[in-house]
Amino acid sequence: MAVPKSRWSKARSRRARAQYKVKAPALATCPQCKAQKLPHHVCKQCGYYKGREVVSAQDA
Repeated sequence: MAVPKSRWSKARSRRARAQYKVKAPALATCPQCKAQKLPHHVCKQCGYYKGREVVSAQDA
């Protein structure tokens, strides 16, 4: 099993930890109902994806 030769310094640990940030999800506008949705996902409001109905609106 691999074992590190030496431990990371506090500065190096904190610098690495600083990169783990929570980002707001990117949102796209649905062309059918103009609701905000995740890109490349079926719209939860109308059930459309790429201009055609994939899921009925009541199931979405």
